[in-house]
Amino acid sequence: MSSTTTATPPQRPLLILYATETGTAQDVAEQLAREAKRRWFDVRVLGMDEYDRSQLINEPLVVFICSTTGQGEEPAPMTKFWKFLLRKTHPADILSHMHAAVFGLGDSSYAKFNFPAKKLYKRLAQLGAQMLLPRGDGDDQHYMGYEGGLDPWLEGFWEKVLAKWPIPKGKEIVSAETIPEPSFEIRFLEDEPTATNAVDAGDATAEPHHRRPTRLTAHLTTNTRLTAPTHPQDVRHLEFALPPSTTYNPADVMLIHPQNLPTEVALVLDHFNWTSIADKVFTLHPTADHISLPAHLPTPLTLRNLLTCHLDILGRPRKFFFHLLAFFTTDPLHAAKLREFTTPEGASELFSYVTKPRRTMWEILQDFTSATVPLKYLLDLIPPLRPRSFSIASSPAVHPHTIHLCVAIVGYRTKLQKQRTGVCTAYLAHLTPPSPVRFEIKRGSLRLPRDPTTPVIFVGPGTGVAPLRSLIQHRAHANRAHLDTLVFGNRNRHADFLYQPEWEHLERAGMKLLTAWSRDQDTKIYVQDRMREHEAGVGETMRKGGWVLVSGSANRMPKDVTAALVDIVASQYSMTPADAEEEVRKWVSEGRVQMECWS
Repeated sequence: MSSTTTATPPQRPLLILYATETGTAQDVAEQLAREAKRRWFDVRVLGMDEYDRSQLINEPLVVFICSTTGQGEEPAPMTKFWKFLLRKTHPADILSHMHAAVFGLGDSSYAKFNFPAKKLYKRLAQLGAQMLLPRGDGDDQHYMGYEGGLDPWLEGFWEKVLAKWPIPKGKEIVSAETIPEPSFEIRFLEDEPTATNAVDAGDATAEPHHRRPTRLTAHLTTNTRLTAPTHPQDVRHLEFALPPSTTYNPADVMLIHPQNLPTEVALVLDHFNWTSIADKVFTLHPTADHISLPAHLPTPLTLRNLLTCHLDILGRPRKFFFHLLAFFTTDPLHAAKLREFTTPEGASELFSYVTKPRRTMWEILQDFTSATVPLKYLLDLIPPLRPRSFSIASSPAVHPHTIHLCVAIVGYRTKLQKQRTGVCTAYLAHLTPPSPVRFEIKRGSLRLPRDPTTPVIFVGPGTGVAPLRSLIQHRAHANRAHLDTLVFGNRNRHADFLYQPEWEHLERAGMKLLTAWSRDQDTKIYVQDRMREHEAGVGETMRKGGWVLVSGSANRMPKDVTAALVDIVASQYSMTPADAEEEVRKWVSEGRVQMECWS
């Protein structure tokens, strides 16, 4: 970091730096920025990959918001920033002028929960930064989601910050009852009354006129059902033809940018009486210097395109949704209820109304019929439609020009007896070849051993088998299938034995196949039960330096598989339970036991 000083900074500057891959950390950063502006701070909000890192020595107050990816790694936008902080040439007191705070976002079902935030907090302190308060942790496993950790942390943060930077004389905290300014101004182009010469409202491949494309376009070639027609769970095998020169690694992740279905968009347009302007062309213009147009948005665009491709109208709301919506209601009772949801006292009722029945923003808008949303606030009210992540189920060694996915189509009835579907899986289910799909590829968290002669135990119930299929294909292509074991589980052998012909073919080639069917007999059998039944083989594999790669739901499965592994080690290695736990922990730290699980 340079020691060069810059011009005198504003009196109460606050820099918020975030690192995200799915957008949640950015949501938190923007929420914090809104609260800071109410307290008269000069706020800047930037991604860690956008910020000039050499200027850190000139920042008196910085909040870092970072998410977690993979097996506890930092998100990609944080990588260069983190390497910069780790430079050994930095003096130990280089950040002694800075007051800092760190909030992490993660999932406590992972062993390295919020590891990037923990490392960042420690490194900032090592460089002399004055940490205002202990690190905050947002946990996806909390019944209120990450807000369960964020809300109390923010209370402590503002208490510390305002003690050092009091509200300026003659000012007071802007009331939460004051409606904030919209982030963007919408200007319709009267000389282009339709979408004919602008972005096609239904074309997911349309590019911004003045932006460099950052997403790729694949074309669907296969969309087949893997489960029996009578089975309640619809699991699809999808194949996509890749654009030229696209590469990927085994068990990488395909980020798909979904679209809301046309029928749903039409309902929203009709609800707000926007149908007549749905295809009129407009441009977006930030209303403040610190606001920038989201990089993924084309311009100009239309309302139909915005609702179809860019806004998550069927997602679950953040608290700011209720806060903002309350200003647009004509019914005082509606306004009071919406504001109650944003208070600590209303947390339990918010959980009962939103979280438990999984209400969407669209359903809430229909419940609060007195709300009329001004068009200029639409982007503030409805968050961006984020890409969804799917583990790639094919090996590039076997399928260099295509990507395979194994996707469970989300469909269920809520506690309100409403049929609910997943935004992205519903989008995928409706696709027919050769539909274009916008996507990106990011590195997966599962790794194969460097030594190809190392035996591997793959544990993947349900669609957790997807990245394992990629890795197993890769191993089989190199004639290593005879070294491996696959432990696969699902409900019924004859209804949801995903990729059965492939596994049985590899079994004949020497791979060991263990199956667990939870509904085919009176006693439920799971993958961890099969591991215990075959503990001698598991123990022998690990004695040979073997690895265990686990993939699937983050609910109970990871803990149950870990417990089974500890029991096996205790039995096969003649260890105490405590020593067996320590041995498994050592394997995790060495990368010999890896888990990629999702909520």
